[in-house]
Parts: sequence; C-alpha cells; structure tokens
Amino acid sequence: MKSRMESLDMLANNIANTGTAGFKSDREFYNLYEAQLPLIESQWTDFSQGSLVQTGNPLNLAISGKGMFALNSPSGTVFTRNGDFRISKTNQLETADGFTLRNVLDKGNPITVDPLQPIDILKDGTVQQSGQPIGQLEIDSPDSTPLSLSKLGNSNFIMSPQSSPPALAQGAEVMQGQLEQSNVPVSDTAVKLVGVMRQFEMLQKAISVDTDMSRRGLEEVAKVS
Repeated sequence: MKSRMESLDMLANNIANTGTAGFKSDREFYNLYEAQLPLIESQWTDFSQGSLVQTGNPLNLAISGKGMFALNSPSGTVFTRNGDFRISKTNQLETADGFTLRNVLDKGNPITVDPLQPIDILKDGTVQQSGQPIGQLEIDSPDSTPLSLSKLGNSNFIMSPQSSPPALAQGAEVMQGQLEQSNVPVSDTAVKLVGVMRQFEMLQKAISVDTDMSRRGLEEVAKVS
C-alpha cells in the first residue's frame, strides 16, 4: 500500500504538470524484497524531449537536442528546459521565478537587454539587438543520473555538490518563438493512475479481510469453555 500510495502521488503530479513547459515526467523504480512485494525504492526522471510548439513570442525559447538553459539562482546554478522567459525590471533576461540566464561571454553573469529594441536569438544561443551580439546563452549538458541531478520545483533542476561541473552542450540548437511541452504521455499516465487506484483498493480489501479473520479467530477460537 505504501508503494501504491507513492505511485499515486507521482502519477498525479505528472498529470498536474502536463501543461508545464519543459516539465520532465517521473517514473517508478522497483526493487523486490524477500516478501516479493514491490516497493518504490526511488524515482527516476525521464529527460526525453517533449514536442516543440510555435508561440510567436520572441522570449519563448526551446532547445532542440540535449542540453539545458543554465540559470543563476539563490541556490547557485540551476538548469531548465522551460524557455518561457521575460525581461526583468532591471532589463535582464529571466525566468518567471526570477532566475537570470547565464551569459557564456561574461562568466555566467546575467544578460542585459534594451526592452525597447527587438531581440534576436540565434540557434547557437547568441543574443542580438540591432544586429549586434550582446551575449550568448549558456546551454549546458549536466550529468542527468539520479544521484547527480534532482528537481527544484516543477521545471528546474539542481546538481548535487558531488557532481562534476557541467560541460557546454554539443549540437543543441535554440529555437526562438517556440516552447518545449511536457513529455508526460497523458493517456498512458491516466491509464496507469486508474490501475494503481484499483490495486490500492484491492490491498485495502485484503487488509480488511485479514483483520476480520483475526477478529473472528479471537472471538471463536479463543473462547474459554
């Protein structure tokens, strides 16, 4: 029942984030113990790419290929595939959480733009205004093993202190005016959710029957003649 409850929570969170740009679905990892009862020992994240959708917003960016946008946050450098960016009050490119995009050309410092001028972003991450480069987005390829990269909120990731520094992503292309959708398979997840709920109900009934048998055993077998 514990493993089924954990699975329900995980699947419900996946479904709740089907509309979150750049969200990566969680999956189950099982281990069999002596009692042959499956327990979720840990969860793993599916980093496969979601579909890219045109939005027409020049501050919406998507990555085609492997890699993540590197961000400055109070917790240090974090990573995301959610390219729904905006211009901050201080004219810096940032996320909805207020994390600024790191500039490869300026040691990871934020990228400052002119909010009155159009912004062009090339496939290699170069940010241009009036035909002049003003920065380049840092697209990294952090180690995505379970012990190295963990979720921070719904669409951000942070590396463990023991992880090796991330390298710049190779072959990744930045697509301006597009957003990467969640990679949650909605129909498949919904079917799994119903199946897990049924399993949980069956386990509840099994415990109820076992409790009733124990009660009857105490009442009828343990009578004093």
